[in-house]
Amino acid sequence: MTGPTDAAPAGAAAAPDAGGSDRVLARLMALHPKRIDLVLDRVHRLLAALGHPEQALPPVFHVAGTNGKGSVCANLRAMLQASGARVHVYTSPHLVRFHERIRLAGDLISEDALLALLEECEAANGDAPITFFEITTAAAFLAFSRTPADALVLEVGLGGRLDATNVVDRPLVTVITPVSYDHQAFLGDTLAQIAGEKAGILKPGVPAVVAAQEPDAMRAIEKRARQVGAPLTVEGRDFEVREEGGRMVYEDAAGLLDLPRPRLPGHHQVSNAGLAIAALRAQDRFALPTRAYERGLVRVEWPARLQRLTRGPLVETLTSDDEVWLDGGHNPAAGAALAGEMAAMEDARPMPLHLVVGMINTKDVGGFLAPFAGLARTVTAVTIPGEEAAVPAADIAAAALAHGFTTRTADSVDDALRRLARDGNDPQRVLLCGSLYLAGQILRANS
Repeated sequence: MTGPTDAAPAGAAAAPDAGGSDRVLARLMALHPKRIDLVLDRVHRLLAALGHPEQALPPVFHVAGTNGKGSVCANLRAMLQASGARVHVYTSPHLVRFHERIRLAGDLISEDALLALLEECEAANGDAPITFFEITTAAAFLAFSRTPADALVLEVGLGGRLDATNVVDRPLVTVITPVSYDHQAFLGDTLAQIAGEKAGILKPGVPAVVAAQEPDAMRAIEKRARQVGAPLTVEGRDFEVREEGGRMVYEDAAGLLDLPRPRLPGHHQVSNAGLAIAALRAQDRFALPTRAYERGLVRVEWPARLQRLTRGPLVETLTSDDEVWLDGGHNPAAGAALAGEMAAMEDARPMPLHLVVGMINTKDVGGFLAPFAGLARTVTAVTIPGEEAAVPAADIAAAALAHGFTTRTADSVDDALRRLARDGNDPQRVLLCGSLYLAGQILRANS
């Protein structure tokens, strides 16, 4: 599989300045006719040819779910590093450079190291069919097995049961973030089916930390946990996290933590941080002091997740009184969370909200936009440049119009912002959203 459809943008396997790895990544994209093909046989074969690096990894925090996976991983990394641990991290997709997917003991993988690993995996695989995500996951495991570290934070690409990362037999902890509708063509049409696929990462005797879920999703996760004998720690039952007086309060059977609010903006980030804390408290390999949680929360970074853009060529199109926000969320649940945050911002500082939206054709455009009804003043639709699977701007505009939005199309994000700048006399709030493909291009264009 390739992980999420957003995980391997066509023609964007690496940034143009990535060097030799860019050429190898382009070759790897051609090794399988499909981007997503959910089986584990191919990755098992390649890992065996490489000497089973997946069996030589440091303790693994394995994270699945629909929304919030990356943020939970970012919090885990920040808190573990604040405790003094050396942490490997594997996430997808990348935003600007492929190298973002692989962190070795805290640092992004170097170009020379990545190139050597990719060429080694390419040689070991030969011409055998294998997806882009499978072979690059094998390369990451090879890197992790050869560089000393204390822990590995491992994000699932798509689903869980048949994801290429699920070759890890015994992680230290598994985590399932909120499950919602996404990738139904691969994971099933019902919430129970999707949650069952996510729960495929649960392992016998391995503690599993689960976010609050819809009832059908929770029942599917609990069923899988009983089948494999995985002890569950569930948000709302075994631990609680809440905001009080501008602080974050985490509470479980071991006690209460009064902590600073996470650096990442958004009320949903409090739940994501709480899930990471619960995962750290569910294991006995690392004993984190309170100050590690505190330092991690105020240092955590995760681009394109409700990120405020304050400078750069794109932002300079607008005035200093305007606000520009960027988020890569792309499914209905993400749309609902984003709309909630925009509504909270409106209450705190009223400003007209304008959406600039680009999406991929595997996503529910109307479902993503619906929560913004009555909140967003306009929707400007753009076609994501260079992406074969991009939804045409006219189709996004039609979906927005069907939900009652005032809509128009633009040739690019830059064009959309320039038109908003010409139209607006008062301060305005702009949300650039709909796809991590789009978010990556915006970050690159905005330097």
